[in-house]
Amino acid sequence: MTDLGYHVSHEQFAPSSLLEYARLADEQGFDHALASDHFHPWSEDQGESGFVWSWLGSALEATDLTFGTVNAPGYRYHPAIIAQGAATLREMYPERFWLAVGSGQLLNEGITGTDWPVKEERNARLEECADIMRRLWDGEEVTHHGRIDVERAQLYSRPETAPPLIGAALSEETAAWLAEWADGMITIATPDHENDAARVEAFKEAAPEKPVYLKAQHSYDDTDDAALEGAYDQWRTQCVPGTVTQELRTPEDYDELTETVDEEQVEANVRVSSDLEDHIEWLETDFDLDVDRVFVHNVNTNQEAFLEVFGEDVLPSFR
Repeated sequence: MTDLGYHVSHEQFAPSSLLEYARLADEQGFDHALASDHFHPWSEDQGESGFVWSWLGSALEATDLTFGTVNAPGYRYHPAIIAQGAATLREMYPERFWLAVGSGQLLNEGITGTDWPVKEERNARLEECADIMRRLWDGEEVTHHGRIDVERAQLYSRPETAPPLIGAALSEETAAWLAEWADGMITIATPDHENDAARVEAFKEAAPEKPVYLKAQHSYDDTDDAALEGAYDQWRTQCVPGTVTQELRTPEDYDELTETVDEEQVEANVRVSSDLEDHIEWLETDFDLDVDRVFVHNVNTNQEAFLEVFGEDVLPSFR
């Protein structure tokens, strides 16, 4: 069976609220959680952005869930610091923490004043950071001079097993590239399963033994209108086609770009419905891709109702 997880959205909710949602997800029978790592929210309407690395220790202590977070090392975070943080969490909570890495967005990484490279260069920087982190987790004293500089760094507190390093992909090209070096892949599940399947196939063709995770963007509420309104309010900034959103600097930039986004575009990117059978069918289609975990992100703000209803009426369909 594909395990189901809950997505913890730090750009939408205060850290204290998210801790309660994680506890509720655990009580309702979710197996895993995926937490976002943002400095800024996607829009002014979301209005939150807690520091995930502070929050993860509390969440791991308060629940029995496994946790992962998607990080972009090499800009606002030096990879040695991320390696240390990940090692500490996994030593304290063995086998329960994993790390996903991606090439990032200027929205978060631009706070250091960095010149934002093109995608090809960001990918090269990401792979270099991944190599540095793995060497540190192996106990090596690392000195490295390249896109990232490291001088005689060594981790003294390490877990028995290193955190799995899962690569984040939004395209077939990135998926195929990740298969060469990542321990697994995480990608987005959308109403258009054809594109989802293409990314999964591109990864599995080269790395059939490695796990694949999906983050599925749903919007459940009491009525279809409420589900759509909530999705439009909270997630329209992520419904712009193409890669332009990786180049925007502030939440205001995202809000300005999405002034022309309509509800049809939101429905093309988010699984919007008040009918639980719709959500079950979408998840069944995810499972048909032979993935290992699906993290459900209810993109509207009605989290308690979503967790309770999915725990009672959706999760049992997949046990």
